[in-house]
Amino acid sequence: MKIISQRQIKSLNIPATECVNWVRESFLMKQNAQLPAKISIHPQGNDFFNTMPCVLPAPNHFFSVKIVHRIAGATPSLGSDLLLYDSTTGELLAMMDADWITAMRTGAVATLAAQTFQVKDNCDYGLLGLGNTGRATLLCLLESEPNKNHRVRLLRYKDQAESFMERFKAYGNVEFFVIDTVEEIVSASDVIISCITNTNELLCPDDSLFRKGCLVIPVHTKGFQNCDLFFDKVFGDDTEHLHGFRYFDKFRKYAEISDVLHGDLPGRESSEERILSYNIGLGLHDAVFAAKIYNKLKDNSKDITIEHETDKFWI
Repeated sequence: MKIISQRQIKSLNIPATECVNWVRESFLMKQNAQLPAKISIHPQGNDFFNTMPCVLPAPNHFFSVKIVHRIAGATPSLGSDLLLYDSTTGELLAMMDADWITAMRTGAVATLAAQTFQVKDNCDYGLLGLGNTGRATLLCLLESEPNKNHRVRLLRYKDQAESFMERFKAYGNVEFFVIDTVEEIVSASDVIISCITNTNELLCPDDSLFRKGCLVIPVHTKGFQNCDLFFDKVFGDDTEHLHGFRYFDKFRKYAEISDVLHGDLPGRESSEERILSYNIGLGLHDAVFAAKIYNKLKDNSKDITIEHETDKFWI
């Protein structure tokens, strides 16, 4: 068994463009993967532990299970670990720190959703929540569209906007504006990406502020439930994850993003459709990322032997 640390993963310098490609690849194999809905347990308040299993389809002989948790007051508040198995033998191949995987696959999914559903050539983005998920999203967006100029409005919060702009100062394909209110961002943006991790309120309750043709991507699914009721289309990464949403039965039109990527169903059909893209986060993406990383590192990582009984034993 390998122990794979975040430091080892980061040392691979995996390009953000490769992460977007891995996410697309994972969506395209979704129909043949075994992907039960995540199990969420709440030890107290809004804290949670999510368990996310997945078996990849042949010829990818991998099973993974990721545990992700959010604990208020912890540093960092969000953390995750992953076990990767050979699905044909049951052998435990690796235990991985999954923080980088979680951030980058989440950012890559948001980027793929934007590229799939936004009006072509629209460049005005609004970004709410400027932590690692926000950084990963913009990194994937900028690096996968190097020839497009992105006008990005950042929601001011403490000194995060300044730190965020400093992170991307070397990129010549982005122009930043720091905005004080969500309403200003929504009314001026073609694509609104929210990486705010938790809120119990609507972030923009005034429906009239959402432009015709806009795309809303609530990465953590919070704060835009009003859009469920009047947006023209809603897309999700997995129906089993979404069917329990309060307004699921009131969506005007609904489909999974994998059906659109396969060409089985249309995505955006006009420049005036308002579209909502809910991407809860799939163990499928984690499994694909973990398998790719394992294959890159397996010849350069130290093995740890786990002594299992090789004969049937009795208690």
